[in-house]
Amino acid sequence: MAGAGEGTRMIETPRLRLHKWNDRHRDAFAAMHADPDVMADYGGPIGRAECDEKFERYVAAQRDHGISRWAVEDVDGSLLGYAGVMPWLSNDHPLGAHFEIGWRFTRKAWGHGYATESANAALRHAIDDAGLREIVSYTSLDNVRSQAVMARLNLRRDPARDFTTLTLRGEAWRGLVWGVPAGWPRG
Repeated sequence: MAGAGEGTRMIETPRLRLHKWNDRHRDAFAAMHADPDVMADYGGPIGRAECDEKFERYVAAQRDHGISRWAVEDVDGSLLGYAGVMPWLSNDHPLGAHFEIGWRFTRKAWGHGYATESANAALRHAIDDAGLREIVSYTSLDNVRSQAVMARLNLRRDPARDFTTLTLRGEAWRGLVWGVPAGWPRG
């Protein structure tokens, strides 16, 4: 892994590069969020304005906190998706203030292990370089692909922290919670 702490500009794995966000990622980020298959767990695609707001939240989190979702690229520089630990510092979330590892990838990137590889690198950065101690992950009951990534990352199911919230469309969404165990990744 290249770099450390807030100054980290890129994390490298054997097959991937995790970059800080910049404008060259913006259009591919929007295209990924416009894909109904990619966004099925979210209730469907989001429009460009909502996508740009999300993009700016990721940029701001990296700038202000030194962690966020990372732009995940292949060795040729194509955006495959994102993975990383996002700070949720507001108490208006059902879990209160917390740090959450998450990922999303373009349809063409599915099935290659990129989510596991990049999320593993992002978790190592958050724990080893940023000093985070408690990180959670959550997904819906029907998102078995993300649940499989959580299992490969050796995260532990924490049903006592499951929650229900409303989506931006006003629909109930139930989050199943996993936690990063002490001493991760051993186990």
